[in-house]
Amino acid sequence: MGMNLGIIGAGAIGNVHADTATRAGIPIAGVWDVNPAKGAAFSKKHGSARACASVKELLAMKEVDAVVVAVPNIDHAQVACEALEAGKTVFLEKPMALNVAECDKIISVLERTKGRLQMGFVSRSTPASRNVKHFIDAGTFGNIYHMKCSLYRRRGVPGLGGWFTTKAMSGGGPLIDLGVHVIDLSLFLAGNATPQRVSGVTYANFGRRMKDYVYTNMWAGPPKFEGVCDVEDHATALVRCAGGLTIEVNVTWAMNVDDKQMANGITVFGDKGGCFFPIFGKQFTIATEAGGKVADLTPEFASSNVEHDAWDEQYRMFKALAEHGTPAHADAAAGRRVQSVLDGIYRSSAEGREVEI
Repeated sequence: MGMNLGIIGAGAIGNVHADTATRAGIPIAGVWDVNPAKGAAFSKKHGSARACASVKELLAMKEVDAVVVAVPNIDHAQVACEALEAGKTVFLEKPMALNVAECDKIISVLERTKGRLQMGFVSRSTPASRNVKHFIDAGTFGNIYHMKCSLYRRRGVPGLGGWFTTKAMSGGGPLIDLGVHVIDLSLFLAGNATPQRVSGVTYANFGRRMKDYVYTNMWAGPPKFEGVCDVEDHATALVRCAGGLTIEVNVTWAMNVDDKQMANGITVFGDKGGCFFPIFGKQFTIATEAGGKVADLTPEFASSNVEHDAWDEQYRMFKALAEHGTPAHADAAAGRRVQSVLDGIYRSSAEGREVEI
């Protein structure tokens, strides 16, 4: 028998999970949300999903084999541990938790229960990312000595005044929201590189003046002006890894620059080849050498819907993990590794110096 899914958190990302599961033919057996109206609406939209009154009720459903944890970051560790204790295979949305200490709690329960967990690092699964990884592993890039990862938004503060911008609930701003994706992808492309030291700076120039914040649209909006915004809206860092690799990080929720003119994606510097690629793009070119001359290699890969392809690939691997115990593509160790970098950047910014991870 195939797996049946329970979704914990019926917000925007929970609905993306549900749509992906439906495309994959995975039944959604149950849903819970802190807002009962959201849970009921989700249940109505997705048909077979039973709206549960509590996480405990959902986890007690025998027909639920696997769960998605898509709640605010503050609840990731607790809900993931409860799900593992209940014997469910867990799809844990990014970030893994608020900090490394919470990651360690999850890993402890995962090991004790001999459970199964996959991290929600969708950027690994885009067609472009998979193709770049293929050429890196084939040696086309040679030794990778530097990477640059960037995600810029001109006006992209999400849910202003809500949990996204409340540090106690989210853990931070664009660094933990966007940076988690590009840092994980960079480390993954470089063969799961080991970060050792980091120097970083965070800035808060836009969102904290909530009523003065100008925007065109807002994920998880509208703004709650009676709420809190005490997180950064821009972060930059240099990460030093074992073996000499360096990774430059730049992420922002808001800036006075046209983000369409910025390099949103990953730049890979190797001694035999290099490239820039938009993570959700449909094409990239590898700059290399051939026959004693500079040469360009433009791989061909087809995709009618890049976002669907990335999410569908995640679910193909999650299904294999849940049903057959196939090793997770993005495991708990990867989640902790990225969290150690995030923690280090925040600490470096607060202390004004480079810190060890």
